Amino acid sequence: MKDLGQIHYFLGIEISQTADGLHLSQSHYALTILERANMVDCKPMSTPLEAKTKTSPNNVLLEDPSYFRGLVGALQYLTLTRPDLSYSVNYASQFMHAPTLVHLKMVRRILRYVKGTIDIGLHFTSHTTLDLCAFSDADWAGFPTTRRSITGYCTFLGENLISWCAKKQHTIFRSSTEAEYRAMAHTAAELTWMSFILNDLHVPLASTPTLYCDNTSALHMTINPVFHARSKHIELDYHFVRERVALGLLVTQHISTENQVADLFTKPMSKAALSKFQTKLCLQPRHSLREGIGTTQQHLDVNCGTQRSDKVDNYGSDKAENSHNSCYNNGETLKDEEVSMATTSTRNGSLTS
Repeated sequence: MKDLGQIHYFLGIEISQTADGLHLSQSHYALTILERANMVDCKPMSTPLEAKTKTSPNNVLLEDPSYFRGLVGALQYLTLTRPDLSYSVNYASQFMHAPTLVHLKMVRRILRYVKGTIDIGLHFTSHTTLDLCAFSDADWAGFPTTRRSITGYCTFLGENLISWCAKKQHTIFRSSTEAEYRAMAHTAAELTWMSFILNDLHVPLASTPTLYCDNTSALHMTINPVFHARSKHIELDYHFVRERVALGLLVTQHISTENQVADLFTKPMSKAALSKFQTKLCLQPRHSLREGIGTTQQHLDVNCGTQRSDKVDNYGSDKAENSHNSCYNNGETLKDEEVSMATTSTRNGSLTS
């Protein structure tokens, strides 16, 4: 076996060493997609989708849908290091069966956004803790043609983003609470799977995994058995999340909508909101050898640790404003209950429905 030294390139992912960790990007792969679409010299866009995306059923179908499908499939692989593209690419992939000119225009806008952010990638810092947490959100009836809700979540190990998902839910829910709770169930399953993986790797967690959600009604369902009678149609999700909270294997906390990172995976964002969430998701430009010492140091200062510490401070103030959170922290009521249900863990990490 031969030691090839530090890794720099793997399956289209460019890996660069930084002063405090690693930077993963797919700049060269993104450029090949632009060349394939003849959009290397296109004008960049600040957002991948319009804030209010509209679709019309009376559009002309594409004569050759394989071109559209090829571009969307290529963009799917680009989301490995670009979580900011997850929602827009997932949305475009819903029209693979019968793409129209409007859908092709939508994909071209995504490519124009890629052109303007081609050097952005994920940054992983080594100066972090081993706390596992996740952010869950849902856009109720967000898909315009079927009115199904959109699930979005992202998982952090310390200050590093390690998994994320943007997915259309399989059924239609009549209230936002039901959609939010279904998203919480998927996120709880992801946290459970991550905990098992870390345990197999002999990586001890510093604390109980925490799930953040901005819907207070869905949070109350994790501790209040009275809500069970009103929610029998989501009984499996209810029992799964509630059991893990009751056993002390999961902590649920409220977070304000303004600081809900998972919002990026459920709906189109404005330019300001997208820029804010990019920083919180540890998305940074790739370092260049041509940069001066001052510029490089400036990039290193704007790291995930600083942003995550600011974000945690915001969460702390949000938790202080919600009196019901004390129930989630101490869990005294939950631990007194007899839990006879068997824990079921399933992972749904697919990026598309």
